[in-house]
Amino acid sequence: MSILRAALAASAALVVSAPSFADPIRQTTNNWRDAFRQLEDEDWPTPTRERRATGAPGSDYWQQQVDYRIDIALDETTKILTGSATVTYTNNAPDTLDYLWFLMDQNRFRADSIAVMTETVGGASRANARTGAAASVEGVSARTLQRAKALEERGHGFQVDAVTHADGSPLDYTIVDTLMRVDLPQALETGDSVTFTIDWDHVLIETGVVGGRSGWECFEDEYEGGDCIYQVAQWFPRAAAFTDYEGWHNKAFLGRGEFTLEFGDYTVAITVPQDFIVSSTGVLDNPDEVLTQTQRERLAQARISEEPIFIVTPQEARTNERRGTRSTATWMFSAENVRDFAWAASRKFIWDAVGVEQDGGEEAPDLVMAMSFYPNEAEPMWSAWSTRAVEHTIDVYNEFSFPYPYPTAQSVSGPQGGMEYPMITFNGASYGRPVIGEEGELTYSLRAKRGLIGVIIHEIGHIYFPMVVNSDERQWTWMDEGLNTFLQFEAERRWGKDFPVRRGDPELIASYMVSTNQVPIMTQSDSIPQFGNNAYGKPATALVVLRETVLGRELFDRAFREYAQRWRFKRPTPYDFFRTMEESSGVDLDWFWRGWFYSTDHVDIAITSVTEGVVNTENPEIENPLERAGHAERHQSLTQTRNIEEGIAFYQDENPEVRDFYSDNDQFTVTKRQREEYERLLDGDLPAHEAAALDYDGYVYFVNLENQGGVVMPVILKFTFSDGETEEVRIPVEIWRFNPEQAIWRYISDKQVVSVELDPHRETADADRTDNYYPPRMEPSRLEVYRDTSTPSSMMDDMDLRVERDGLRTLEQ
Repeated sequence: MSILRAALAASAALVVSAPSFADPIRQTTNNWRDAFRQLEDEDWPTPTRERRATGAPGSDYWQQQVDYRIDIALDETTKILTGSATVTYTNNAPDTLDYLWFLMDQNRFRADSIAVMTETVGGASRANARTGAAASVEGVSARTLQRAKALEERGHGFQVDAVTHADGSPLDYTIVDTLMRVDLPQALETGDSVTFTIDWDHVLIETGVVGGRSGWECFEDEYEGGDCIYQVAQWFPRAAAFTDYEGWHNKAFLGRGEFTLEFGDYTVAITVPQDFIVSSTGVLDNPDEVLTQTQRERLAQARISEEPIFIVTPQEARTNERRGTRSTATWMFSAENVRDFAWAASRKFIWDAVGVEQDGGEEAPDLVMAMSFYPNEAEPMWSAWSTRAVEHTIDVYNEFSFPYPYPTAQSVSGPQGGMEYPMITFNGASYGRPVIGEEGELTYSLRAKRGLIGVIIHEIGHIYFPMVVNSDERQWTWMDEGLNTFLQFEAERRWGKDFPVRRGDPELIASYMVSTNQVPIMTQSDSIPQFGNNAYGKPATALVVLRETVLGRELFDRAFREYAQRWRFKRPTPYDFFRTMEESSGVDLDWFWRGWFYSTDHVDIAITSVTEGVVNTENPEIENPLERAGHAERHQSLTQTRNIEEGIAFYQDENPEVRDFYSDNDQFTVTKRQREEYERLLDGDLPAHEAAALDYDGYVYFVNLENQGGVVMPVILKFTFSDGETEEVRIPVEIWRFNPEQAIWRYISDKQVVSVELDPHRETADADRTDNYYPPRMEPSRLEVYRDTSTPSSMMDDMDLRVERDGLRTLEQ
């Protein structure tokens, strides 16, 4: 039956046969909390002319423009980059600026940096490729020692040679850990620009030793010929963000919270050994100078091909890496409206490409070149899936947000595990390289395949978030990682029916949400333990729940798309996202943001009892026998039952003279007065709806629900009837508005219910499903029989000593 009928039937004020409940609602007058109170003026900032209450940019929204013209050269022998950047900074802020701040992120690898000096042992700072912190107080790994030695001896960090005004005069500058302040000769007024040049160099890090998001990786030559791959990022002084909500961004780079940057136009000249292939942000401006005629022809063919085309074949790459050269070549790239610039180079690169068509409209190209760069060590996996994954990502993300806005989208294999930049992504050695056997045979695992496809989807997806939707990664990691992981989940689900996912499905996050070592999603990036679950998994799952359970796909997709398009090439805050999702969907979601993003509560709703009721007909000939049977069932006496079973005679039956009226009539016997009252009821002026209610022969159920986890959520109930059929009821979250801890919900049915299941599709991230069934059910399990495979050992055994049975004399084995 429908919810509408249940509501109409409830208006008849039915009297049920079981008026009390085993678990009454608890009174919470002293600690009651309003799970639905508004976040406006409490946790959210007041709307301004820059950022409206609707979640849209305001009429006075502004952001800075920073353009670069850079010359950079790589010395592959010393691993040193030497560069000169001419910067044009345009002040669009309503503030006058006396100085400019720049990000000097390579300085975090200095031995005296805040990042290195504050590394701790164990816990949330466990060793990983990006923080490099030691993992245990019980010892120190060889890698930890190697890294510490490299940081101490290799002289990492920016070496600034000069900062010079356009007129040739030197500018004063001050370096503060990973930031540099450039003092201007005169104040920069609103609408004005200043141009100056920064000259610098720095030693590239060896990623496998030091960690980080860029660097170099060299190969042994046993199978493929050796040589190195260079992935270059955070390689030049990048303008720090100056925003309406923070002013100057001045949070030091500690290795985890990523970047907050300004958009600009770039012209970059990259000088590398002549036989290198370069992948880069932007468009190659001098292909005639650095590519062969054959390579240019293959690129043209790839633009119209249905399948990826090799620009540099595996055999050509293998031959190239064995040659080497002392000559150099300069690759010229230009990029418009990007917030960063990165590149990769190697003589090992295989290069394939394909054109991806899209409806770009007026603000995006109609054709995007999807390209991959990788060594022979990555074959055959990369040529099979890398560029295909790029293509698939563009198709799915376009549907959820906006057309891909740049002319290229590139996936590069190298030392970095996974990192994104405008038009280029680094997808590292731990993804998609087959295992080499003792005799050179190759194998790869399902996990390696899934990892390769998944990381490419994720990193290419980052070109949308945050490379275009320019959120503040240092403050709110979840705004790019969480939103992007959500879209990665959607793209992975569309890759193949049974493609395995790591994050997104609600049941995958439940165990994290009940863990003790966690903080709210809204925590600043550098202070987050369990980083992957907090910044990636939980917000991605929240959006899946919001789409599938709370809003529905139509409302969610429209609102999410509006957010993406509103903030395309602009800098949103969390509050812009929250407000846009509410404004566009027409649904108040403060309760959802509060529970999922501002708390460490979890989802755990329980069915504590279900009471079945039927309509009291008021007819004593029907009701009294039912009451007698119920009374007998509730007041069974084991002693009396066994007396009857043993045939013990009752005294009054053997002595009839003691029997009276009450010996044959109990309190449930129908009396004359009861019959008369029932007749008067039928003869009276009974309202039609009450008369109909007395004739109702269905069932009324009272489902007692308890919110044990703290996060209020919609309640999804599946009722199974005695005839085997089922009905699913989806109760809005407002069921908890009067009491966020407990609620009793009424359900009316013509058929008898035999069981009730809560969250039957596992869509709410309910952490404990054992209390989701009524009546409770046993959880099925298959038990593994463990066999003892250990071999007892002793010091004698370890020393290959044995004894004889006729004595304790030891013998060498």
